[in-house]
This record gives sequence, structure tokens and C-alpha cells, in this order.
Amino acid sequence: MNILNKHLVPIIALDVWFEKDMMYVRLSDGREIGVPVEWFPRLRKASPEARSKWRLIGRGIGIHWEELDEDISVQSLIYPEMNPVQI
Repeated sequence: MNILNKHLVPIIALDVWFEKDMMYVRLSDGREIGVPVEWFPRLRKASPEARSKWRLIGRGIGIHWEELDEDISVQSLIYPEMNPVQI
């Protein structure tokens, strides 16, 4: 058993914003991740107003857009190779 696993704190989202064709997420470890909106067809097709109506779920482990029926996990943004996006 790895002793470090007992002390790991999950990285969570703190804030979300959009600029042009990019979505940015501020993380609890200080990073800001930017990903193309193109990766998420529902967000790509949504109006700026609809995109702005997000909320954190699971104490920040995910982002949810009720109006768009879209959920994105922080893990999928940090490790996109482990969670390939179907465009």
C-alpha cells in the first residue's frame, strides 16, 4: 500500500468561464485548464447565456449544465487521454 494515497486531496473545480471558443476551469491546486469548446458539442451549440448557467457537482469533482444536460468531470479535463471525447 502506498502511504501517499492516504493523504491525497482530490483536485476540484472552483470556477468556470468561457472566452471565444475555449472553456477555462480554475482548479483547487492553482492551475487553470483551457480546453476547446469543440470537445463538447452541447456547449459548442449553446448560447453564451446557457453556457454561463453551470454549477459544481460532487463538491467540485464535476461541472453540470442543467439546461444543456451536460456533465464534465474534472478528471476528464486533467487527463483527457484517459477519457477521450467523442466529437
